Amino acid sequence: MRQFLFIISMGLLGVAAQAADKPMETDPFAYLDTNISDLDEFTWQKRPVIVFADSPNDPNFQQQLGFFQSEPEPLTKRDVVVLIDTDPSSMQPLREKFRPRGFMLVLIGKDGSIKLRKPFPLSVRELSRTIDKMPMRRREIKSR
Repeated sequence: MRQFLFIISMGLLGVAAQAADKPMETDPFAYLDTNISDLDEFTWQKRPVIVFADSPNDPNFQQQLGFFQSEPEPLTKRDVVVLIDTDPSSMQPLREKFRPRGFMLVLIGKDGSIKLRKPFPLSVRELSRTIDKMPMRRREIKSR
């Protein structure tokens, strides 16, 4: 299994037939083959949510994706980018950095720091509430 970048962009769920080297223009959720060594490219731009699982068939992983698919709009409004890694044997750089054991969800703030680590799925509402408590998100809300 490969590691994929799952970008929430337009608030609608699309299903990509297979990973590509660049975003699919027709699919609002773009899947990119990625070997991200660090999260610097997202700093001050996006809030990465990294979802780790030992298999794409993990029930927690499936539930988490269901949450994202059922309510993508709140995540889009909060500049969330979802990174998915379901291959523990690959030991990609992010997997080495965060050392997940089975399912794990990690929320990274726009400043690049870890804001939340959970070994169980979170609803979009819970994730949104966590993001909305962050000082940077509060400033974003005030400036709009």
